[in-house]
Amino acid sequence: MKYKLLLSIYVCTSLLSGGENRSAVPFTSSNLPIVVINTYGQNIVNEPKITAHMGIIDNGKGVRNNITDPLNHYNGKIGIEIRGSSSQQYPKKQYGFETRDGAGEDSAVSLLGMPAESDWILSAQYNDKTLMRDVVVYQLTNSLGRYASRTRYCEVVLNGEYIGVYMLFEKIKRDKNRVNIAKLEPADTSGVEMTGGYIIKIDKLDGSGNDGWYSAYPPYPGAWQKIYYQYHYPKPEDITAGQKIYIKNYIAKIESVFASEMYRNGYPQYVDVSSMVDYFLINEMTKNVDSFRLSFFMYKDIDSKNTKLFFGPVWDYNSGFGYADYYNASKPEGWQISYFDTNSAVAFQNLPDK
Repeated sequence: MKYKLLLSIYVCTSLLSGGENRSAVPFTSSNLPIVVINTYGQNIVNEPKITAHMGIIDNGKGVRNNITDPLNHYNGKIGIEIRGSSSQQYPKKQYGFETRDGAGEDSAVSLLGMPAESDWILSAQYNDKTLMRDVVVYQLTNSLGRYASRTRYCEVVLNGEYIGVYMLFEKIKRDKNRVNIAKLEPADTSGVEMTGGYIIKIDKLDGSGNDGWYSAYPPYPGAWQKIYYQYHYPKPEDITAGQKIYIKNYIAKIESVFASEMYRNGYPQYVDVSSMVDYFLINEMTKNVDSFRLSFFMYKDIDSKNTKLFFGPVWDYNSGFGYADYYNASKPEGWQISYFDTNSAVAFQNLPDK
């Protein structure tokens, strides 16, 4: 009995550590769906995406999935790349991929019961040994009636090698089943058509596609740091000069209201207060060390639907719930935003050289 217990502990530790010892126990089946990826000898790089093949084995709830079973859920082309910032240094990589048709073009499909789309994430959660932090926060947010990425656990086999338990995430994207805001076309350069939708973010600047602008306001009075807003939707390569001016002026107007002495009476005209409250409470409840300064998304719909700025979707909580040992995030007491407002050592993001 003792040896069976030790073996169970060893296997669980191997799986949760990202599979560093995975070769010791051959992977043959799972109660989770199995994602099988074949790159045909190519290395998956940071960018651009390489063309590969992906199949998913999912025999349904309560039925075990075997690696020898047919690829019965998805069986086709994908474009795949390594994603993430600091997580790229970990041995268990995370991947972004898009499903493609036979001609190599983006193709929206439903994966593991989630609404059809073409852009997806296989999240490794290497530093979160519980594999639960993001999932818990996203499901909590969904229960509040707000959109957060839907998630499904799965096992991943890459080029014949088992690489561990992953989470299939929806990528934050404008879509009727994701961030449900109006589609903004390059031709929408005037009038109400130019007012939305937009998704902007405050985040790290690793990789490409991080164009944006500096805020005229510091994160707190007297701060040396700067805030840099980035275009998420439309993408930097798609957003027009006029649209850039519009969203920059729109955010600047809201910032000026918050900076004024009368902000308490002014900001509800411009910000969806309930989304802001939910966003703050979720970040404070989780003591998210990245809150308000990284992975911080906001969105605005077209004025004919809604004129206000919304906070969210929530994103990236694998350093929350006491995981981080810096910026007071491991302490259950105190407000995280108060720490950020009073400590000059806090980094708000990597600033571009502009």
